[in-house]
Amino acid sequence: MDLAYLLNQLKNLTLRPTTPQGTKMAGEPDASNVATLSCARCDKPALLQCPKCVELKLPREGASFCTQDCFKAAWSSHKSVHVKAQLSSIANSLPGDQNSDLVSQGWLYCVRRGQGRTHKLPHFDWTGPLKQYLISPKRSVPAEIEKPDWAIDGTPKIEPNSDLQHVVEIKTPEQIQRMRETCKIAREVLDAAARVIRPGVTTDEIDRVVHDATIAAGGYPSPLNYYFFPKSCCTSVNEVICHGIPDARKLEDGDIVNVDVTVCYKGCHGDLNETYFVGNVDEASRQLVKCTYECLEKAIAIVKPGVRFREIGEIVNRHATMSGLSVVRSYCGHGIGDLFHCAPNIPHYARNKAVGVMKAGQTFTIEPMINAGLWRDRTWPDGWTAVTADGKRSAQFEHTLLVTETGVEVLTARLPSSPDVFPWLKK
Repeated sequence: MDLAYLLNQLKNLTLRPTTPQGTKMAGEPDASNVATLSCARCDKPALLQCPKCVELKLPREGASFCTQDCFKAAWSSHKSVHVKAQLSSIANSLPGDQNSDLVSQGWLYCVRRGQGRTHKLPHFDWTGPLKQYLISPKRSVPAEIEKPDWAIDGTPKIEPNSDLQHVVEIKTPEQIQRMRETCKIAREVLDAAARVIRPGVTTDEIDRVVHDATIAAGGYPSPLNYYFFPKSCCTSVNEVICHGIPDARKLEDGDIVNVDVTVCYKGCHGDLNETYFVGNVDEASRQLVKCTYECLEKAIAIVKPGVRFREIGEIVNRHATMSGLSVVRSYCGHGIGDLFHCAPNIPHYARNKAVGVMKAGQTFTIEPMINAGLWRDRTWPDGWTAVTADGKRSAQFEHTLLVTETGVEVLTARLPSSPDVFPWLKK
């Protein structure tokens, strides 16, 4: 709303006569009963009020002016009153105990696939209990950290045009060694995130742990600014299937949360994720998470030279459907190495059309997403967060794998130091 518009509105706006408390108006008001207001700029008697202040229902004191000239002269400073009132309104509308501190620190809602921000919660037919929350400003990365080509402007240059989008690379011994190092760091970063998960912790705090641990190891958090993704990891809670953006929502007792970490180190990437329990989780959710873990383990067990990539989907789908669950079809595993995403594609559902067979030296991820209800998904207005179409819960697990001459090496395997968070793994 510009000044010219406000001045035009001001021409016909006057303060209504006010009646002292307890006095009932009858006919025309007596002059002695009219409240006297002073001009916000010059302190002269004022009978005009800023129309934007009227719209925002702000107090008349400080919003009244004697003339249009005074209003125009005061505009540069007076308009800040409107901004503060709008920010306060946003803060007061936030869920839980969030307040204006977040807004004043630059927390906003993500839109346009990470390329935009807004103060207002986007309109959407939310499929389950969750909604978007405010996200914090982008975290910084020290200058000395080696960065992928999307780190600055959000656009990968090498990856989309590489021949490795069509040909499955056989890694050299040197590449494999770099991937082992990177994947071990990625595992340690994910473990650090797992240790802070509890009711009351925000997913933004999880992202901070991931970011700081990655930087401390000398790596770059691969998701950060990848096609404008705004955070250093993905946190997918309850009905979120994947690509959830860490935000201001506090985890609640009974939630499940997937944390997806990818680290770029020495020019290559290591990718893994796990789904964790938050406090006391219901039995159905426990079985969903356990079955998803088993789907990944059963798929890994068949990896060896000569096996068709499409067989992975048959294995995952069979185990999930036997438990009354469904397999997400919109997202799949992928090749990985010096590129974050490349050939081959690894669908997790049955009767897929993945081409090719496994060969020693190939590296790729398997990352089944399993839903408690229907397999179909929708995407939130942020352009990233994929949720179940029916609002029911979803779980996921992922490893980066190396095909060996005799079978498979899980490059992101759990370490002796990994936190003991899954009941079925307890000794």
